[in-house]
Amino acid sequence: MALIKSISGIRGTIGGKPGEGLTPLDVVKFTSAYGSWVITQTKNPKVVIGRDARISGEMVSKLVAATLQGLGIDVIDLGLSTTPTVELAVPLEKAGGGIILTASHNPIQWNALKLLNDKGEFISDLEGKSILDSAEKENFSFAEVKKLGKYIQIDDYIDRHVQHVLGLKLVDKEAIAAKKFKVVIDCVNSTGGIALPKLLRALGVEDIEEMYCTPDGHFPHNPEPLPENLRDIADKLQKGKYDLGIVVDPDVDRLCFMNEDGSPFGEEYTLVAVADYVLSQTPGNTVSNLSSTRALRDVTEKRGGHYHAAAVGEVNVVNKMKETNAIIGGEGNGGVIYPESHYGRDALVGIGLFLTHLAKFGKTISRLRASYPNYHISKNKIELTPEINVDKILEEVKKKYKKQPINDIDGVKIEFDKEWVHLRKSNTEPIIRIYSESESQATADHLANKIILDIKEVVTSSK
Repeated sequence: MALIKSISGIRGTIGGKPGEGLTPLDVVKFTSAYGSWVITQTKNPKVVIGRDARISGEMVSKLVAATLQGLGIDVIDLGLSTTPTVELAVPLEKAGGGIILTASHNPIQWNALKLLNDKGEFISDLEGKSILDSAEKENFSFAEVKKLGKYIQIDDYIDRHVQHVLGLKLVDKEAIAAKKFKVVIDCVNSTGGIALPKLLRALGVEDIEEMYCTPDGHFPHNPEPLPENLRDIADKLQKGKYDLGIVVDPDVDRLCFMNEDGSPFGEEYTLVAVADYVLSQTPGNTVSNLSSTRALRDVTEKRGGHYHAAAVGEVNVVNKMKETNAIIGGEGNGGVIYPESHYGRDALVGIGLFLTHLAKFGKTISRLRASYPNYHISKNKIELTPEINVDKILEEVKKKYKKQPINDIDGVKIEFDKEWVHLRKSNTEPIIRIYSESESQATADHLANKIILDIKEVVTSSK
């Protein structure tokens, strides 16, 4: 069993002993700490909750709702929903915060509480630490019987979300409908199975093949939208009957596309393509995290904008976007953040913008992909023994490559012309994760292996 506490929430595997897995006691304790924090932030405490379709969701949702009511907080329950839908609902309902019950791309045995502030954005590092401290000390008090919170259900927020996407200026429903796209979708039997068909039909897409769209939480494959997990939709596309495939993760904040021949468009290139379209209409700045493809920088500079890198993590990307007044940003895992909508990864917004771009491009999705710089990322890690000082290793690597451009806001990122390598240490175990990118997979792998040898050399010399 596993229980992971972080500044953005708590996640773990269902069952086991308290403190070792995500048990009902753990859910109540951390909800209590979060709810107590919300009470300090607002005079009219109200929290929006929503969940993905995983089978533990209903149980966890009832625990969260009852706990918040017990603190005297009114609960607005969206039921089966998506992460970006809850994010949109929080400010619309004038709530003090929100809790999304989802373990995102984690397998079926996992669930989590993702915590939002009153803007519908993930809480800050400082706020997260304060909530974790309150949970640890059980520093909360519950309401008297006449002051218990109310429980309200609203079941049409996905419909409102769809209308919100249609209302965005850069989403062109007429252009999309005119192309008569034939689309196959894989929604991994979660809430994307509710949201995507509604959105596509509202955009004028009538020919939709729905794969795994029953929101019962029984994931038909590993729910992370990576090529190795998407063989079924690839097989369907290879038959040549569709223009593209669309895949989302269980809580619908990550988005990837498949080409008409079943090959992957590339999760890293979801943001690249959407940003290219947005920049073509409204020039400005962009942001992605340090481990995302350089292709975003290339298309940004080609469009006359400035690219900025953020530390890994959605909250860090959002902060950098606000700081640089970026008009589009996100992460290379298929997360699109479009401030014109809201500051959160949103697959529905991404679909609306991407399909508009593809419709106006006027050629196949594979031709669109071929129009962008072609980079390849290699992902590796090196496991070290507990007594090794990981920070010292990173410092030594940084010294060795001091003549190269280096960014150390999150580990160490070293640039070599259009190639780069990014080293990040794990916060929970003696591991260094190594991401590298080049114009060929072989060169990216070679670059990673060279850095791994450098690390081993530092370890040997320190002994």
